[in-house]
Amino acid sequence: MSSCSSNTGASSCHSGDAQIAQQDIAINRSLGRIKHKILVMSGKGGVGKSTVAVNLALGLAKKGHKVGLMDVDLHGPDVCRMLNLTDSLKPCESANSLIPPLLYNDNVKVVSLEYMMKDRDDAIIWRGPLKIQAIRQFVADMDWGELDYLVVDAPPGTGDEPLSIAQTIPNVQAVVVTTPQAVALADVRKSINFCKTVEMPIIGVVENMSGFICPHCKETVDIFSSGGGEKTARDFELPFLGKVPMDPQVVIGGDNGQPYLSSDENSPAVQSFTAVVDAVEQRLAITVQPESLKMAPGLHTVTGTASSCSCGDGGCNSTTCDC
Repeated sequence: MSSCSSNTGASSCHSGDAQIAQQDIAINRSLGRIKHKILVMSGKGGVGKSTVAVNLALGLAKKGHKVGLMDVDLHGPDVCRMLNLTDSLKPCESANSLIPPLLYNDNVKVVSLEYMMKDRDDAIIWRGPLKIQAIRQFVADMDWGELDYLVVDAPPGTGDEPLSIAQTIPNVQAVVVTTPQAVALADVRKSINFCKTVEMPIIGVVENMSGFICPHCKETVDIFSSGGGEKTARDFELPFLGKVPMDPQVVIGGDNGQPYLSSDENSPAVQSFTAVVDAVEQRLAITVQPESLKMAPGLHTVTGTASSCSCGDGGCNSTTCDC
């Protein structure tokens, strides 16, 4: 605040406000072309959250939907490796051009910090402000185009990344992933309460690693117990999207860059997860989508100052925008 008291400081503050306002317009424009936004989250690591996010995106794409997959696990991005995407960031055609995402196939676009790094094994040592800005740029600066679904893979917990998504992407809804054991469920309840606090609707709960089906005798062994995720969903009066059993093909596929839902194998895990995809699609189909963010007449969204932008009321119009 003290830096804004001088003329130089005030000028810098106004410049920063203008940049934020411009970025807000770009975010609003990008999100306005995306029908459904899904945040895949969990209060605990190691529950297969990235596996769920990747296969959810692929499952929706197999149904003919246009899908974006955004990896905001900035300290441990795995999506590119799980999809065997090895390309690097390509330079933009001009300074004002949007950055092209990676293409997994005709229906899936992918954005991850990993493909923007020279060495993918480098550690990302960032605090909150840098992470928040990176996530905003993932939305504002990437050429997502028209999408039916944007699936966001978040790191475990309720920190900067999921909070930034909640604040940056209006109307985002959560898929909460858990494993059946009590330790995981205790952390998942925190995720559910996080969603309530930030007023993020929850599409439902997925119980992952729910039993192991022996490939030899076909008997089910409940390594991590079973039914905990379903009970938690019932306790919180949330939709239960389904149980997905453990399957060696899940590990093999993830390591080889060939997620199991991209194959034609009809294993129990594939059958179960296909039902989860169907449940997510059905839940979102009955959800009435609120209107996109609208700017107040003649005002910038962040600064609240008067604007001469020719977009007029009702948000930014990319065909007439001159601000």
